[in-house]
Amino acid sequence: MELKEDDLVMCTVRKVEGTTIFIEIEGNGNASLVMSEVAAGRIRNLREYVAPNKKIVCKVLRIINDIPQLSLRRVTGKEKEEMQERYKKEKTFTALFKTIAKDYELIIKKIKEKSELWKFYDEARENPSLLAQFIGKEDAQKLAKLLLEKKEKEKIAKKEFAIKSFAENGVVEIKEILDQKNVDMRYLGSSCFSITANGKDFKEANSKIEDALQQIEKKAKEKKLFFEVKEMKK
Repeated sequence: MELKEDDLVMCTVRKVEGTTIFIEIEGNGNASLVMSEVAAGRIRNLREYVAPNKKIVCKVLRIINDIPQLSLRRVTGKEKEEMQERYKKEKTFTALFKTIAKDYELIIKKIKEKSELWKFYDEARENPSLLAQFIGKEDAQKLAKLLLEKKEKEKIAKKEFAIKSFAENGVVEIKEILDQKNVDMRYLGSSCFSITANGKDFKEANSKIEDALQQIEKKAKEKKLFFEVKEMKK
């Protein structure tokens, strides 16, 4: 995949030399990260952020002489969670393919030529017939069964809420408040949003939502914003 400015990438720290951190981007070769882009402010313990073999999510700042220059501190909490979730899906999908096809690496390469692997994983879970484009009918059925079993193990919780600001910078305030971890939020229109979370059971999924809503409500009160959790229609 050809990288460009502002792309998010999953990386592995290889070594730290002086004020430069040398990085390997998952599936995209080498890159570098300077100390000033590790974290804002003074860094008391560098190993909390970067250490050899540690997985980190970075943002591409620029590309100089074909070497991506990265930033760790410019990645928001939500961006980090989303990228980690995508990485998890790709690893899961690869592992499932490995169990049913010897040439799984070639198959995955073909899929990546047409789509991002994590997107295809989501699409195939909803529409298993897509698998037949890349593998035989028998293997496609085996993989579809594994994907279904995986899907049934996960539970999804959902709620809706409204948040509104009358300040000139209201959009910026709301965007900052909605930067929450472990949940996915979608704008529904008329100042309303949906919030969803996955978990091994509904209790875990609901707990993630409640934690996020408590943080949103707290910050909304601090900024004197209107906030209300809505009753879901049955």
